[in-house]
Amino acid sequence: MGINMKKTATLIILFTSFVSFGQDDPVVVNAEGDRRIEKAYRTALNPRVVDTVIPTAIVEYPLLPLKYETTAEVERINPASIKLKEKLPQLYSTYIKLGIGSELMPLGEVYFDSKRSRKYVYGAHIKHLSSFGDITGFSRAQFDRTKSLFYGGINEKRYSVLGDVHYNNQGLHYYGISDTLGLDKDSIAQRYSDFGISGAYSSHIKDSAKLNYTLGLTYNNYRSKKPLAANFEDWRAKENYFGVTSKWFYKYGKETYSADFNVRYNGYKYGIADTSSTGLDTGIVLNNTVINLKPNITTYIFDNRFKANIGVDIVLDVHNKTKMYIYPLAEIKYSMFNDIFIPYAGIRGGLKQNSFKAMTLENEFILPNIELRNEKKPIEFYGGIKGTLSRRISFNAGISFANVRDKALFVTDTLHSRGNKFNVIYDTMNITTIDASISYQLKEKIKVDAIGRFHSYSPLNNSYAWNLPQFEFIIRGHYNLFDKFLFNVDFNLEQGRKALVITPDTQTTLENGQRIGDLGFITDINLGIEYRYNKRISAFVQFNNLASQRYQRWYNAQVHAFQVLGGVTFRL
Repeated sequence: MGINMKKTATLIILFTSFVSFGQDDPVVVNAEGDRRIEKAYRTALNPRVVDTVIPTAIVEYPLLPLKYETTAEVERINPASIKLKEKLPQLYSTYIKLGIGSELMPLGEVYFDSKRSRKYVYGAHIKHLSSFGDITGFSRAQFDRTKSLFYGGINEKRYSVLGDVHYNNQGLHYYGISDTLGLDKDSIAQRYSDFGISGAYSSHIKDSAKLNYTLGLTYNNYRSKKPLAANFEDWRAKENYFGVTSKWFYKYGKETYSADFNVRYNGYKYGIADTSSTGLDTGIVLNNTVINLKPNITTYIFDNRFKANIGVDIVLDVHNKTKMYIYPLAEIKYSMFNDIFIPYAGIRGGLKQNSFKAMTLENEFILPNIELRNEKKPIEFYGGIKGTLSRRISFNAGISFANVRDKALFVTDTLHSRGNKFNVIYDTMNITTIDASISYQLKEKIKVDAIGRFHSYSPLNNSYAWNLPQFEFIIRGHYNLFDKFLFNVDFNLEQGRKALVITPDTQTTLENGQRIGDLGFITDINLGIEYRYNKRISAFVQFNNLASQRYQRWYNAQVHAFQVLGGVTFRL
């Protein structure tokens, strides 16, 4: 009963409390209680760090006596395939060109070449051009030229071997004489035969620590026309040339060390030495050997913008006398604005070995018995600037000052001929040359080159540098129209050539005791047009000397006037 009374009293108190919260007036309850608070005390111990070190067990791995074999399998990777957007143009192994000109001028050319090959290269070229036309007022001017070349080679990664054999035959007449004399054609005829063989071996070792080199061998036989009389067999020009050439180069860092070592022998013979055939012809036998060593160093600095080449050319000239020459070699170039402008300057010199063959290639109307001297250039200063104005335009402008000794000059001969042949004399002179050129190319559609040269000669013993031009201007152009019509143009201007004339002439002048003939102004314009019917067949027409100017190549050696040459071409 006591417990029930406590529960009843508790319920009454809770009910009274809820009711009191619902009224507006507060209710205050006062009562007594016992609240005990324990006494505070201070811990007598100070805090401290307890460090416990747990020892690590040492684990030993004993060597196992067993050997386990492992295998690896390499997964094959298929080669990548490259798809070209444009296929390479088809190559044809044979090209044939046939034509005929207005001066009864047959033309024939055959080219046979190997197609694309990484290892082998070979081919043959045969050309023929002749003329049966005459020049009014002069003796027979017919000529014929036949050239043949056969070559082959092997290209490997570490080396390459190349070789060729050629045979050329050229017939002509010394036509620079009046036809009123009625000379027999055989008496003014000349023929040159040229046979040669050459080969070269080159190493291509990519390792920069290795020495690369090129070795070459050359033999050439050159002869003039055989005399009509059998007992004068020896009285013709014969020339044998042997050459051993080599080039060695080694690259270390930014420097390239190189050296050329060459031995060239040229044996020229006309008739029998110290004898005479007619009282005018004198036998000539010349053995000419030139040995030269040319070491040089090339270096690049400033991110390859600056290039310098320094060396010397040591030459041993074994001719009539044995002499040694040392020529300087030095050149510097600097690229500015990403090759837009490249100024350059240098100094050089050298010795040029003259030969009967080289003389006839420059002037085929010379005598078969001439004196041969080597041309020496003790020193030449040169400089200029070249570069590109855009992706399509490039230019070059320069100037040079050279001292040349034994410079070959062609003069009219009257001692051994009637003035229709030329002899060779030599002189020392200073030569100043100013030249400038500009080129424009738009892919394979348009190509234009313009070249201008001005020469100033100061001969020591002659009034002029005979037959050499003072001013030259050349324009060459090519235009491809829809790959159907091809146009080619050559425009040549020359002025300032003088000739030494022995025989008095009303058109000559006398200066410093020498009779001088003015060869006049040369204007030579040639235009060629080709129409491609398809990739294999085309037709062409060539217009030569559009100005129809009978200018003189040499004194009294005029050229044909306007000519037309046309024909067809085939690709097989």
